[in-house]
Amino acid sequence: MVDTATLMRSARFRHEREADWTRLETLVTKAERGGAQSLEFSEARDLAALYRQATTSLAIAREISLDKALLNYLEALAARAYLSVYAPQEQLGGVFGRFFTRSAPQAMRRSAGYIALGFLCMGLGALVGFMLYLENADWFYVFMPPGLGDGRGPDASTEFLRGFLYEADPSADGLGSFATYLFSHNTRIAIFVFGLGVFACLPAVLLTFYNGLILGAFYALHVERGLGWDLGGWLSIHGVTELSAICIACGGGMQLGFAVLFPGQNSRKEALRLAGRDAVKLAIVAALMLVAAALLEGFGRQLVQDRTTRYVIGWGVGVLWLAWFSMVGRRAS
Repeated sequence: MVDTATLMRSARFRHEREADWTRLETLVTKAERGGAQSLEFSEARDLAALYRQATTSLAIAREISLDKALLNYLEALAARAYLSVYAPQEQLGGVFGRFFTRSAPQAMRRSAGYIALGFLCMGLGALVGFMLYLENADWFYVFMPPGLGDGRGPDASTEFLRGFLYEADPSADGLGSFATYLFSHNTRIAIFVFGLGVFACLPAVLLTFYNGLILGAFYALHVERGLGWDLGGWLSIHGVTELSAICIACGGGMQLGFAVLFPGQNSRKEALRLAGRDAVKLAIVAALMLVAAALLEGFGRQLVQDRTTRYVIGWGVGVLWLAWFSMVGRRAS
């Protein structure tokens, strides 16, 4: 039970300072809603001064053991005021702007070695899949998951394969839902590859290599039928972005895996935390690229039927990604 003397001291203490606390609460609420820039000069000055007074009041209240409700109120008010005075004040647009103009491209450049390993895994897989198919077409059924080829296999006729490349309905009906499905599917792949990297890198490497095997076998099938350039255009319009995103996600996962395997002088927990700063940015970049790839695959690839135009769009977008990664954010802060 709280005795009468404590209640009287609390009431007197509150009465003497309540006006300042109310004023501070008003200024804090305004700063929380509109940011510190919404305060006038006199309000910002009062906010800082009243915050210091509130912390002093809180220290006194703790020392003389005032009632719990008053202590809780002052602690909450002081915490809110602290964030309004000292926390970085930045709008959401500033966070996104900093990510696109500095954080993401700088992380990509710092992680270039890991990303190159991701591309190497994909490329080696594609080469092995291509050569194994040319040696024995039955390897196609070993690498290709059931249903993914959609009837496009060694038993399909050349005209059937060509029909998939050029005779798709160019109308927009249903393409939106198709793009949504592809976005969901490809994002799951990137997340899976990224997440597996922390387990000593090997699972992410194997999955990326396996995706390369599928790509190589699929491409060899069309080269054998004289449709290699045609498939290249069909894949380029979205594949340059999509496959790059998967390789970037693999690079981010391997960055985490190398931190676990080779922490150096840090503990593994600390090494993983430090590596995660750039690795997470790579995962976000990969997700953004997969959004673009889904749009290109769901709309552009089916609406654009000319092979040359497909190459121009696909590799043109790739050059834009490369320019962002290599050139943006180089100016010193």
